[in-house]
Amino acid sequence: MPDFRMIDTGGTKLRVAVEGQGPLVLMVHGFPESWYSWRHQLGPVAAAGFTAAAIDVRGYGGSDKPHAVADYAMAHMVADMAAVARALQPDGPAIIVGHDWGAPMVWNSALIHPELFRAVAAFSVPYSGVPTRPFTEIFRAVFTSQGRFFYQEWFQAEGPAEAEAERDIRTFLRKLYYGICGDAPVGTWPDKPATATLLEGMVDPDPFPAWLTPADIDYYVGEFTASGLRGPLNRYRNHERDFEWLQPYRDRRIEQPALFIGGSKDPATTLFGAVADPIAMMRPLVPQLEGHILDGCGHWTQQERPAEVNRLLVDWLRRV
Repeated sequence: MPDFRMIDTGGTKLRVAVEGQGPLVLMVHGFPESWYSWRHQLGPVAAAGFTAAAIDVRGYGGSDKPHAVADYAMAHMVADMAAVARALQPDGPAIIVGHDWGAPMVWNSALIHPELFRAVAAFSVPYSGVPTRPFTEIFRAVFTSQGRFFYQEWFQAEGPAEAEAERDIRTFLRKLYYGICGDAPVGTWPDKPATATLLEGMVDPDPFPAWLTPADIDYYVGEFTASGLRGPLNRYRNHERDFEWLQPYRDRRIEQPALFIGGSKDPATTLFGAVADPIAMMRPLVPQLEGHILDGCGHWTQQERPAEVNRLLVDWLRRV
C-alpha cells in the first residue's frame, strides 16, 4: 500500500495516496471510484522518477464529505486540486491526470491555474471548452424531453439515486462497472424510458471480467459502505453553478502539453455520440494535445488497460 497523507485544502481534508519521489504527478479519479482506481499507475509512475499521488476526491473514501450540494461545485474541486498540488510540491508546477469526472476537474484545473499545472492528461472524457449552456439543458433536450433515460437526470434529485445505490452497494457497483466496460456486449447499457431508474435492465455478470478482481470489488464496496453515495452524486447536481463559474474563461485555451486516452467502446469518449473524432475536436482548444483511442476499451480506461495506459502515460510524462 502507498503512504497515505491527509491534506487540508482550506477547511476540507483530503486523503492522498503517495508513492515515489520526484516531480509531482497528481491523479484524480471519477465516479464511482477512489484513489484505488490508480492502483496500476502509482508504482510505474513512481518507478519512472516521479512522485505519484492519487487523491480521494471530496465525498469519497478517507476524505471529508461535506453535506451541501454546492460544496461539490467545480470551483471547489479545482480549488482542492490546487491546494493539494501546492502542499505536495510548493516549489514548482505539477502534472495533473484525471479520469471520468476527474477529467473535467483536471482540464479545468489546467485552464484556470496554468501556474500550478505544467501539463495535463485526461482519460475517457475529452475537453470540449467552456460550456455555452449548462449540461442539464443539453441532456434534457437530447434525452429527457424525448422520453429517454439519461443517468445524470436520474442523479439530479437528492435521495432516490442514493437509495437505489446504497440498497446493495456491491450489486450497484458491479452493474455500473460492467455496463460500460469494454467486455460488455452492445446493448448492455440499456436504452430505456425516462421514468426508469439507473439499475433497471442492467446486468450483473457472472463471472466479472478479469480486469476487476473480487478483491478489487471488495475494496470499493468497503469504501462506499463507509462513505455512502451522497457526496459523489452531488457532483452531478452542480451543472448550473459550474456553467456560471466558467464563463469568465471562455476565451482561454489550455496551452500546456496535454495527453488524452479514450476507449473506442466508451460512450463518454464521444460525448455520448455527439462527436465522431474527439481528438480533432480538442485540437483548437488544446493545441499541444497528444491523443490515443484504445480499440475495444470501455469507460474504465486505466483499470481495463493498465499496461497500454502505463506505457503511453509514462512515455508522455518523461517527454514533458
